[in-house]
Amino acid sequence: MIFSKKIKTISVAVILSAMLFSCGNTDKEIHDFLEEKNLPILRADDVYLIHTDSGRVNLTMKTPILLDFGNRKDHPYNEFPEGIKIVSIKKKDSTSIKGDYAISYKNTNISDIKGNVIIYNYAKKYKLVTSQIFWDQKMKIFFTEERFTLYTPTDTLPGRGFESDESLKNYTIKNIRNGSIELNEEIKD
Repeated sequence: MIFSKKIKTISVAVILSAMLFSCGNTDKEIHDFLEEKNLPILRADDVYLIHTDSGRVNLTMKTPILLDFGNRKDHPYNEFPEGIKIVSIKKKDSTSIKGDYAISYKNTNISDIKGNVIIYNYAKKYKLVTSQIFWDQKMKIFFTEERFTLYTPTDTLPGRGFESDESLKNYTIKNIRNGSIELNEEIKD
């Protein structure tokens, strides 16, 4: 009986010692381990971010799950596996973008947003619908090679291949399909 108690006490001491000494990993060792196992260094649920500049809100972001893979040496990124909605708020022009999935690369500031992507300009009432869009935040442009439809108050423009500034005001359509466009000028013979 005494022998059994000593074994239990020694076992508990060994386990506690192992637990204490195993916590001595450096941040680099932990980041390398997580990178090797393709695990994020951070997971945040039900994220609602408000970005301000000089006390004025200029961007909001909402996502059910944010995974931070900032420990990747070559291509650190954030992943939004259950979708994202971003609203850019400007004095005269606000735009929202949402999609079912997104990945944002930190080194290039390019985001890939996929699945039921909708970009909406509130002032002009322009809406772009597509299956995938790339957002270059340095160049402040959206672009895609996928099929899309751009809705304006007067036009419906379906096509494949699209590039635009972040407000959808200045855009280029690469291949337009059948659609309706309202012309404001008279055609002269």
